[in-house]
Amino acid sequence: MNHLYYGDNLNVLRDLPGDHVDLIYLDPPFNSNAGYNQLFKSPDGSGSTAQIEAFNDTWHWGDTAEDAYQAVRRSPNAAAAQMLSAMRGFLGENDMMAYLAMMAVRLIELHRVLKPTGSLYLHCDPTASHYLKIMLDAIFGAGNFRNEVIWKRTSAHNDVSQKFSAVHDVILFYVKSDRSIFKRVFTPYSDPYIKEHFVHFDADGRRFRRSDLVSPSPRPNLTYDFTASNGRTYKPHHNGWKVSREVMEQLDKENRLFFPAKENARLRKKIYLDESEGVVVGDVWDDLPPIHASSAERLGYPTQKPVALLERILNASSNPGDVVLDPFCGCGTTVHAAEKLGRKWIGIDVTHLAIGLIEKRLRDAFPNVQFTTHGVPQDIHAARDLANRGRDNGNYYFEFEKWALSLIDAQPGNLSKKGADKGIDGNLWFGKTGRAIISVKAGENIGVGMVRDLRGVIEREKADLGVLLTLNPPKSTMIAEAAAAGQFAMDGFSPVPRLQIVTIEDAMRLRERVVQLPARRADSFRRAPREEDRSAQGRLEL
Repeated sequence: MNHLYYGDNLNVLRDLPGDHVDLIYLDPPFNSNAGYNQLFKSPDGSGSTAQIEAFNDTWHWGDTAEDAYQAVRRSPNAAAAQMLSAMRGFLGENDMMAYLAMMAVRLIELHRVLKPTGSLYLHCDPTASHYLKIMLDAIFGAGNFRNEVIWKRTSAHNDVSQKFSAVHDVILFYVKSDRSIFKRVFTPYSDPYIKEHFVHFDADGRRFRRSDLVSPSPRPNLTYDFTASNGRTYKPHHNGWKVSREVMEQLDKENRLFFPAKENARLRKKIYLDESEGVVVGDVWDDLPPIHASSAERLGYPTQKPVALLERILNASSNPGDVVLDPFCGCGTTVHAAEKLGRKWIGIDVTHLAIGLIEKRLRDAFPNVQFTTHGVPQDIHAARDLANRGRDNGNYYFEFEKWALSLIDAQPGNLSKKGADKGIDGNLWFGKTGRAIISVKAGENIGVGMVRDLRGVIEREKADLGVLLTLNPPKSTMIAEAAAAGQFAMDGFSPVPRLQIVTIEDAMRLRERVVQLPARRADSFRRAPREEDRSAQGRLEL
């Protein structure tokens, strides 16, 4: 079974058994210019309507960073403790050091849960890649470093004047031991390459290129005269042949030898185009474009990575049935690629928005997908428990609110901050400019005044619709008051109630379909394209 976890990945990782995971990909939130948030724009593109702080105040030096630093010092990995201590002496207590401490304690856990045959790919940008590589050298061992992959994520920008345009990300590739899995990855030959190199044709029309049969170094045991099927005898190079006499005879039988017309020219091997795997992929990836606004797989999540990028990593360092882990899974590209390629997967994220988006993405792309979500309410009793905890702890209520909004695919509308929200807990966008304002109520005492208040917010904001999302069933007076708000109509669509009351229980069952919209906007989070049905393939248990 596959597993999706809501919560701090450090806690989840500590609960996982050691030597359990085959492949880890992580793309932790770090950008020194934009902060550590996910930003969402309104339909007209002006400004952000919601800001989800994945790690609120995490990357600032304080008690949490100090705790992470001390946890590394207490860990069995003495090299990591020594390296982090040296970094603190160099950097001091600043945001970068807080980031490195928080990453180090997690990387130690990731190393622990990784199988001896496993690999780790850490996706970052040049702001911190050099520090992270030093830390990974300490945790994994410098000898287990394999590559610094450069991924060209965008084309050049014209808005820089004091430096070269930043167009790439860094992916640091490490293994746990020499027993790690790795399979070469190929890309198809380009048409110009084919025209330049595959210039020969057999009588039956098969296209091929010629390959040298000379040994790269002197090989006395492979130095022999070879008499081919055409009756001619070919002398070896002074280094000898690249293959044995038996292999050479087999190549001749299979019509895989190229006989030169000139008497003194060398014998060569035919490499057929229809049997060629392509060009071996190196450590500079400029053939996997980022997700553009018009891309079919674009969901609207700002840091979304293309599925092709994760497919390349999974194909290189895992096999079908292996366990793939992404501890910062964001919008779920890693688990999407894992599901598509027949791997088992574990995804972790600290925002309800991400968890809700991943659930929706997987169900859209794989209608028969099977997975378990942990850390979020799975029934109305668990929802009430989360709400009750929120009455004693404002942070829990805030989490309840974000979770409730994720059920209906709504964006938080209060900038992800507690306090004065002006009656706007969330927004749903539809059509080109349509807006529905969401108000979340988890209290026992709900009444008609809440409906009137929401109606006032709709009028003040000049919004089209309002949705009152309640934990408890509405009273008859509330239903009547909502009905009195009338209907909203859009050309080409049937009218819908202007003010709707939706229960959490119905939202858990129907998800975004519980809200009546004349035309749901695709830009909030688009529907993931449906992938090929793989339901017949078996799954292994974790």
